[in-house]
Amino acid sequence: MRIAKRIATLPPYLFAELDRKLAAKREQGVDVISLGVGDPDLPTPPHIVEALQEAVDDPATHRYPSYYGALEFRSTVAAWYGRRFGVAIDPETEVMALIGSKEGIGHIAFAFLDPGDEALIPDPGYPVYGVSTRLAGGTPVSLPMPAQSGFLPDLDAAPVSERTRALWLPTNPTAAVADLGMFERSVAFAREHDLLLLHDAAYSEITFDGYVAPSPLQVPGAKDVTLEFGSASKFYNMTGWRIGWVVGSAEAIRALGIVKTNLDSGQFTAIQRAAIAALEGPEEHLDRLRAIYQGRRDLVIGTLNGLGWSLKSPLGSCYVWVPVPEGHTSMSFSDRLLDEAGVFVAPGSGYGDRGEGFVRFSLTVPDDRLTEAMDRLAGILA
Repeated sequence: MRIAKRIATLPPYLFAELDRKLAAKREQGVDVISLGVGDPDLPTPPHIVEALQEAVDDPATHRYPSYYGALEFRSTVAAWYGRRFGVAIDPETEVMALIGSKEGIGHIAFAFLDPGDEALIPDPGYPVYGVSTRLAGGTPVSLPMPAQSGFLPDLDAAPVSERTRALWLPTNPTAAVADLGMFERSVAFAREHDLLLLHDAAYSEITFDGYVAPSPLQVPGAKDVTLEFGSASKFYNMTGWRIGWVVGSAEAIRALGIVKTNLDSGQFTAIQRAAIAALEGPEEHLDRLRAIYQGRRDLVIGTLNGLGWSLKSPLGSCYVWVPVPEGHTSMSFSDRLLDEAGVFVAPGSGYGDRGEGFVRFSLTVPDDRLTEAMDRLAGILA
């Protein structure tokens, strides 16, 4: 049996490899504290769970869902954009439900890239941007995100060519944050080069110290060239529920819809109703969530700075991006923490060539376990 070349040449998915490494350690009896994957440890808020339970009892949800998402769900997302960003969104044409934002991020390349076309991929950045580009027959082109610029791109130096079709902007893994001016420049750049601007906004509501994340869709005319991918996974502790959305260009959503209608049948309507409860629900949940992650961020930053680092506190997401000590690679430092302290962190090399020299600490573990992890690190690094 011969597998397709497009699969044979792909690197292993980072988090699947991490799972295998962790499983092997735990089989050896090691009490591993994993700070590798951003999977919230906190439960989904009760009002969302109750909405799902009620929806599951409704026989109307047991049939095939809408390919594009129930109009009630799309209207709720549009209303949320109006409240949160002051952006008018047409729920009929400018919103589509996703089976988690990762699904849409993975499929958009098939709607816009022909073989040989290029996409500018943040480096470092979420691996799916580049992998989906390659699966679609396109060529991922590194868009440097240098530390000295706050892990944001220098668009004046971007390697754009006549084959470039798309530009990705991330927050994962570096916890970089942008202001509206960055999005204004990005929209102008996309318009100038006839690109589709793709923004991964999975962490936009997890922010600290007064920072409030903007949306590129706030830029006048951005909807002509922009798609923004959102998710309930991190805002509402719903990673396992697999519900997200994409908002923006009606033309781009129509094209993505052609891909999706041929490959999937949409997300379970009951889960969409639960997501409606999340987006319309009490804001106090988000306030508590931010406070918890900020406390964990401060613990990690304080511990590492006490051990010799000089880290600035990130203003968003549930990660801390950390340079490795001199003499280490990202993998060797990750392995040292695992072998000597039983603490696992994600090696930055898994996020692109420019992720080398860094590791990512996730804050999605209970406070007592995170405290223990920091104590263990202090024990081997002091």
